[in-house]
Amino acid sequence: MAIVPAATTLGGATTVAVSQQAIADTGSPGKPRAYTPTYFNAAEWAFINAAVDHLIPSDQYGAGALETGVPEFIDRQMETPYGAGKLWYMQGPFHPDSVPELGYQLSLVPRDIYRQGIAACNDWCSKNHGKVFAELDKAKQLEVLKMMEGGKIAFETVPAKTFFSFMLGNTKEGYFADPMYGGNQKMGGWKMVGFPGARADYADWVDQYNVKYPYGPVSILGEKG
Repeated sequence: MAIVPAATTLGGATTVAVSQQAIADTGSPGKPRAYTPTYFNAAEWAFINAAVDHLIPSDQYGAGALETGVPEFIDRQMETPYGAGKLWYMQGPFHPDSVPELGYQLSLVPRDIYRQGIAACNDWCSKNHGKVFAELDKAKQLEVLKMMEGGKIAFETVPAKTFFSFMLGNTKEGYFADPMYGGNQKMGGWKMVGFPGARADYADWVDQYNVKYPYGPVSILGEKG
């Protein structure tokens, strides 16, 4: 399964307003800041938090998806043109059995992939394990995610493998995106890989080879990690 260890993982006025709030509310050490989802309901939010904790778990090297606010990133993405499928051609015809080279072939936009995928997974877990995904023990959650990734679970509304692929991709994006988009809080993802962020001047370091860069990352809004 494409679980991503933390040590190896590679909008307008609303965005600015939320991002300014992010600077003021950075959360406590080891925890993301407080956030109330705007798209996901309570059951969906519990699923997202449980799932991304497996995809990029925290370890001795640094923070994971939960600690860096990846669930917030994903929720906020659902309210963007990306989440609504406005960036894609969505007029059909749709041929889900086509080869990958022909691109995305489902009629569902990302926010619908999540809504229907979560509902289908919770329904499958309830029928097979007596509990929804977020209520399963971690070992069983990991087993379910591996089955989804391998296409070994059949959902009626959305291919399990497609849903998993979206979730994994968005989790990686949230872990490494600029903090203004909700994830990578305290620049945990950038610190993990030594990325300096949006510093404006590197001229003093261009010709210094094999020398460790001594400064922490800087976000687009000027936060310092």
